[in-house]
Amino acid sequence: MNQVDSMVPTPWNKTTTLADLPRLAAARWGDAQAVVFKDQTETFIEQATQIDRVARGLIAAGVGRGDRVGVWLNNCPEWIHLLFAIARIGAIQVPINTRFRTADAAYVIRQAECSTLITHDTSGPIDYWAMVDEMVPSAERSADGKINAKDFPGLARIIIKTTDASAAAPFGAANWRDLGRDPDPTLDAELEARTAAVVPTDAAFIMYTSGTTGFPKGVVRNHLFLRNQVDRVRILGTTELDIMYNYLPLFHIFGYLDGPMLSMATGNKQILVETFDPEACLDAVEAEGVSQFSGFETHMKSLVEAQKRHARDLSSLRIGIFGAGTNSAVPIMREGLEVLKPFRPITAYGMTEIGGNACLSFMDSNDEQICETSGRPCDGFDFRVIDPDTGQEQPFDVSGEIVLKSYNVMTCYYKKPEETAKAYNADGWFLTGDMGYMRADGFLRFLGRYKDMLKIGGENVDPMEVEAYLQGHPDVAETAVIGHPDERLTEVAIAFIAPRPGRTPSEDDILAFCRGKIASFKIPRHIIFISRLPMTSTGKVRKVDLREQALTTLENI
Repeated sequence: MNQVDSMVPTPWNKTTTLADLPRLAAARWGDAQAVVFKDQTETFIEQATQIDRVARGLIAAGVGRGDRVGVWLNNCPEWIHLLFAIARIGAIQVPINTRFRTADAAYVIRQAECSTLITHDTSGPIDYWAMVDEMVPSAERSADGKINAKDFPGLARIIIKTTDASAAAPFGAANWRDLGRDPDPTLDAELEARTAAVVPTDAAFIMYTSGTTGFPKGVVRNHLFLRNQVDRVRILGTTELDIMYNYLPLFHIFGYLDGPMLSMATGNKQILVETFDPEACLDAVEAEGVSQFSGFETHMKSLVEAQKRHARDLSSLRIGIFGAGTNSAVPIMREGLEVLKPFRPITAYGMTEIGGNACLSFMDSNDEQICETSGRPCDGFDFRVIDPDTGQEQPFDVSGEIVLKSYNVMTCYYKKPEETAKAYNADGWFLTGDMGYMRADGFLRFLGRYKDMLKIGGENVDPMEVEAYLQGHPDVAETAVIGHPDERLTEVAIAFIAPRPGRTPSEDDILAFCRGKIASFKIPRHIIFISRLPMTSTGKVRKVDLREQALTTLENI
């Protein structure tokens, strides 16, 4: 048995699907802990049993093969049950961002043509049922749970996970707890038949892009993405001895792969939490022997600061995956290597359309490769960097648009044939819309989104380069640079800055820090101070919000 085969329930083959994984994992790791969430613990056998109960409950509720099931839940074990239960009955999961509100969620439910919506009544301060009630008012719900919503013609049922498990579901909704009660054991035969009918080319999920600009698009992925997970396992070296601390949202491709997918593939224990808290994360490393966590540069920065405030014993911490390569990420990754020892992050490049790890570095990559690159292309990926105007391939170290061909590219954008067609060039290369370059050592460096590049008086300006410089100011905690329309120069740079606690820098302070140090055309025209940057749930700055705020703020200057 080779290294890859020893780390997965069975070697990847052309027939493996998500529907197979729970029983494979239960057969191999049995009574080992699969997931810990607050005071809940499940073994792999218990998890597989519960997944089958939920699958039978979905069949009893009327969910059919090919139905889209909207899952609007925060991180919890039930999210994992649904992930695999939906696959086992041949339906399609539609994860919904829990930071979405009525307009965003309604768009996804409608556009994906969901037959079923599963959500909370409340979760923390957020009243999900109030939002459901606004989208599907009581007049469109009957006492027996049937839905006749004019804005959602395909929606047949709403299932609510109540905060109090003994509470009744709101009017016109079914109760989550009923899904797991084995309503009819005679459904075993139908479940087995449905599971056997699932093939790798079937759609597994429709995952909506983060929506940092405009409405998100539904990325359709089939079960063949599991092949790419084998690369992830091989490079991370994860085994059943590892403990993963997962604060990434499960509705995002990163948390989805690094959480339940990794655990099912390797038998590692997953400590699942609802939200990211760097102090709690590092406390768990010390107390529970956590060996892995992953994230973005924003997570790394917060973890470094937490360790500086209060040093923990991190000797169990081994590895994880972090996006890197951008100018703004380099100093953060370097500090992480120093402060979080013995942690050795694997750097990566990926996106929902191509998988979470199209490129990965290695456990023995040197510090420069970890901090300044996004890894090497994984097996089955052919990368190029092209001039976006001419389509010609760029030489090493010359930036252009990152394009690729792979078995792991999405099936399509759901019900958007024009957008799907525009995602490829005439030669069939998938256009990522990202800027980067290939190095002579085979590593890719991701520089940022092309649409975020600024064009100031004919000069290209990478906002992340300016952000990296501004973060060197002692009073700056966070910064984001955006373009703002300008009559003479087409656009100019505007910097949003969140000061460090107790610091009150002025615009003159920041501009004086830039003068004579960076090119004049890179120096922001204005500084706008803000308490904190608006973020997506996956740690990306919502620059579309900042552009709108700049338009409003600067009108009055």
